Amino acid sequence: MFNKLKSKLSGFTEKLGSKIDEKAVEVEPEEVTISAEPADLSESEPSSESVVAETAQSTVSEVSVETPEVSLVEEEEKPAEEKSEKKSFWKRGEPKKAEEQEFPQEESETEKPKKAGFAQKAKALMFEREFILEEGDLEEPLWELEMALLESDIALSVSEAIVESVKSQLVGTRRRIGKNTDDIVESALKNAIFEVMNANIFDFDEYIKNAEKPVHIVFLGINGTGKTTSIAKLSKRLKDQGYSVVVAAGDTFRAGAIDQLAIHADKVGVKIIKHQEQGDPAAVVYDAVQHAKANNVDVVLSDTAGRMHTNINLMEQLKKVCRVSSPDLLIFVDEAVAGNDAVERASQFNDAVPIDGSILTKTDADAKGGAAISIAYITGKPILFLGMGQGYDDLQKFDPQWFVDQLFTD
Repeated sequence: MFNKLKSKLSGFTEKLGSKIDEKAVEVEPEEVTISAEPADLSESEPSSESVVAETAQSTVSEVSVETPEVSLVEEEEKPAEEKSEKKSFWKRGEPKKAEEQEFPQEESETEKPKKAGFAQKAKALMFEREFILEEGDLEEPLWELEMALLESDIALSVSEAIVESVKSQLVGTRRRIGKNTDDIVESALKNAIFEVMNANIFDFDEYIKNAEKPVHIVFLGINGTGKTTSIAKLSKRLKDQGYSVVVAAGDTFRAGAIDQLAIHADKVGVKIIKHQEQGDPAAVVYDAVQHAKANNVDVVLSDTAGRMHTNINLMEQLKKVCRVSSPDLLIFVDEAVAGNDAVERASQFNDAVPIDGSILTKTDADAKGGAAISIAYITGKPILFLGMGQGYDDLQKFDPQWFVDQLFTD
């Protein structure tokens, strides 16, 4: 599933990752310097203020400073002028100059900051780099990304939105690199695609739970896209959740459509309302809704004949069905494998009869994923379910995060 799109996204990720590697620079570790200021030596030697306090409480002979050590002998040997200068120096509380301080060789305190500096530098060389990309750095990779998206049946406006999002995330901002540059590109791609697909979210289960009963749902689309099968799958799903369901055989034109729905209804254990072939579909749907109201049925699922949006007579018939039975939801059904054709049809149906959401069938066979990414963005209406197989349980509630994760997993 989505193998072609996965391959193209992977190629973009690797190429842009290489570009980031080229632009990346090592993070300079913070330099640790040895200062002669008292604040930096507060842990290893007393401050000048504390020395003054000690000298006030004891004689000069009892004063002991760890570093440097000052003896009375040295004091006596020095000229009187030097001694007076030294006394005034300590009185003022001024720190000794670095070159005047004698640090014993065995003391290793001053080496510790240097060791920390080397550790930081080693860490920077191994893991810490940063980069800043300019627009020109991304021009070629982003062009190739847009072409890859278009080749995967993603609509032009959607491709442009994804590319623009990736660009805004990466251009002009300083970013820190961990171990893998590909992770940065992949994250930007995931965010961009998720934003596009998450633009319109609708919780179908929550809606059914809270809506006034019966909930009437009409399915529409062109011939052969899986409307009838999707109705059977959704009937099974709703029944498993504890709802009562009735289906309306509103496709009175296609030969065998009524019988097909009747077989599905029997297998999943729901009631079907049907008329003769070539009958008025609006009448069938109306009867189904009235049956639901009279028998406290929770949900009515109405099938309709496949039609193109350009078929004026059938579109007028669909509008009549909507006037007579007032559906709560209009759901467009098409095949994910139809790609851009499905996107275009969804847009045109939405213009003719405003839809409330879409179901994409045969998603498990879709190598590109373009329709699923594009339809919600183009129509402004959510994708509700994905058909993932032939079984009645193979109807998966649409989750944008799950979909995006599938594009980046092997």
